Amino acid sequence: MSSTHPARTEPAPAPAWAVGDLLVHRIDEVELPPQTGPWLLPGATPEVVSAAPWLQPDFADTDRVLRLASHTFAVAAGGLRILVDTGIGNGKDRANPAWHRLATDYLDRLERAGFPPESVDLVVLTHLHTDHVGWNTRTDGDAWVPTFRNARYLTSRTEWEYWASAELEEPRRQMFRDSVHPVAEHGLLDPVDVPAGGREIAPGVVLVPMPGHTPGQVAVRLASGGATALITGDCIHHPVQLAAPDIHSHVDIDPALAGATRRKLLADLADTDTLLLGSHFPPPTAGLVRSDGAAYRLRPVPGAAPRPAVPRTEPEPAP
Repeated sequence: MSSTHPARTEPAPAPAWAVGDLLVHRIDEVELPPQTGPWLLPGATPEVVSAAPWLQPDFADTDRVLRLASHTFAVAAGGLRILVDTGIGNGKDRANPAWHRLATDYLDRLERAGFPPESVDLVVLTHLHTDHVGWNTRTDGDAWVPTFRNARYLTSRTEWEYWASAELEEPRRQMFRDSVHPVAEHGLLDPVDVPAGGREIAPGVVLVPMPGHTPGQVAVRLASGGATALITGDCIHHPVQLAAPDIHSHVDIDPALAGATRRKLLADLADTDTLLLGSHFPPPTAGLVRSDGAAYRLRPVPGAAPRPAVPRTEPEPAP
């Protein structure tokens, strides 16, 4: 029997976007299967997709099936290393077959971008859904422990209090047991107040309320040197919702409020230079919102592949 192992394929460099002096890295986890689109956004029918030809080929395939992805964003600002959302996670029991017991190289990708887990200072959880909190923890023997042991994990107080009092079905209870409660039990979870005008958590990094998908969902606004960007969370799941803003997600808790939030956001961003970074948009992931008749379209802005940030290291001990 041969003892050789196949050569390991190194992950591609994390694409990134400059926002003034900030550099935002997309950390890929997994492409979501084709059936995700019809389940998540049932109103995005083939006819709706056909009416927005700009969606192809990047955001929908030739069969007019939506493309979606799971990734997170990492950015250094004000001397802090910040991770926005933590994806699905590895090795977790999930009701959704596409999320069940994943085995991805996400942490390798994060480290290659210059963000080894021990270097992360802040983890922003835009909301407490399964595909946004999974890498909060990883296994240590039989236990789930915080992946980012030196970080504070931030979520809005409204979000935390909603789920703390909600009656949860078993799959969601499982998610809280393995991905949220261990963080709280280690004293690392910080529910924070996010007023209507937003809350700055680091220089140029502001949490902005985006309710509807969940009651306390936030987006993350970035600003530096006159440039601005916005990481969506799930207030916009896919660019098809620019073409048809009233399409809501199957899992929106308050679809009417989610739609109103999305329409206001798109109206505010339309024809500006603010870069929109979609938390589930497939590559090229980012773009500028442009008016398109009575709705909008996304003008893609592909990321570059910069040299990764240099990881922080502890000083060598004196001889």
